[in-house]
Amino acid sequence: MSPESANRTWFWTTLLLSCLTVLSVVFATWELVEQRFFQDLDFRQLHYLYITRGVASSLLLAAWAVWFVLRERRKTEEELRRSRERYWAMLAHAADAVVLLDQDLTVLEWNPQATTLYGYSREEVIGKPLSTLGLTEQEELLHILGRLKQGEPVVEMETRRRNRAGQWVDVGLRLSSFQDVGSGQMVLLEMASDLREKIRLRQKALEMEKLTSMGRMAAGTAHTLNTPLGAMLLRIGMLEDQLCSHVCSGELKHLESSTRFCQEFVQKLLQYSRPSETALKRLDVGELLDSLHTFFRPTFLVRHHELCCANDSLRGIHVLADRSQMEALFAALLMNSLDALPDAGKGQVVLGGSVRDGCVELSVSDSGCGVAAEKLPSIFEPFFTTKRAGQGTGLGLSIAHNIVQEHGGSIELANNSSEGVTVRICLPLLADSVDSATPAVRAAAGDRVEHE
Repeated sequence: MSPESANRTWFWTTLLLSCLTVLSVVFATWELVEQRFFQDLDFRQLHYLYITRGVASSLLLAAWAVWFVLRERRKTEEELRRSRERYWAMLAHAADAVVLLDQDLTVLEWNPQATTLYGYSREEVIGKPLSTLGLTEQEELLHILGRLKQGEPVVEMETRRRNRAGQWVDVGLRLSSFQDVGSGQMVLLEMASDLREKIRLRQKALEMEKLTSMGRMAAGTAHTLNTPLGAMLLRIGMLEDQLCSHVCSGELKHLESSTRFCQEFVQKLLQYSRPSETALKRLDVGELLDSLHTFFRPTFLVRHHELCCANDSLRGIHVLADRSQMEALFAALLMNSLDALPDAGKGQVVLGGSVRDGCVELSVSDSGCGVAAEKLPSIFEPFFTTKRAGQGTGLGLSIAHNIVQEHGGSIELANNSSEGVTVRICLPLLADSVDSATPAVRAAAGDRVEHE
């Protein structure tokens, strides 16, 4: 027996029993009153008295029945109202877009999340075939409907839907069907979740995996090249000993210098790709910038750009930092600047710094395209990128921000007045490093020394 049939049976049974109870009470009361007050009445008076009793009993019974029915109706209406409120609350607070369709694929219901996902309001779609909205192909829905009619309880799939703006949206669908109690027809329940962020993160994970593989390949290549470069230097040294006064000795010196540069470059590549634990040590900032300039300058030259290093004022200045993390930090910043430079070449990136207010301020400034003002607040968020698809992971500046924070410093990015951007990094200065610095640097750092 269905719940509705059970409720209907209970209602009529309760009404009948309550009416019988009312009649029993009325007749019992009447008998007591008749025996007490109407014993001496004649037949005619008793006749009218019984007629009056019947009419009064009927009116009382009718009033009771009307009151009972109205009371039950109010209770039913209140339950329906609460049920509808729960129904609307469930639809409104569902995490996914919920759409109800009849067997002709006409929209029966449409929740706010569906409006957010597809761009159509509820009033615009109720009563309309889903195919007329252009969300999806009719054949896809008919295929899903056929699978459900064959007894498949739930159909899950990933597909694309076109929103009101004409943009394709990646969605994950979960579809099921049930029989409508009122009409007896099949109703299709579709729940759709937005997969765009999930797919974006999946693509970023794949890009990170590719970057990891490329790093391993680069480390292997560098290790392979390191051995023949060492052999070349050894042979050059032997030739120099044998041809010390020969006319080719100058050429050998040049060849040795170029080979040593290649060897140092390969060693830097090995150091950069080798995983290491964080180890805070005394680090010469000027020497670090020199090393970075030497390592990255060929990369800039290949793309016809210039990498300048203005670090004369940082000679002998030290900070407490992990060298490998500092190299990774500036590698991310320099590659971002390189990607921001025009493809035609003749761009410039300046790597420099100064000492002020007891801190070492390092900067990377480029002459690139800059960053839109509305994107600056999100520039250090993970996976946020201003580059074209396939050109960046959106992790470089986020990693740089984390490294600077771990070293007790600060980092900021701002557009230049003319063109490009400048990234400024402030790191705490080691006070005892000022003694070995240049006079200009000692003067700039004097306030910190006095306070410490």
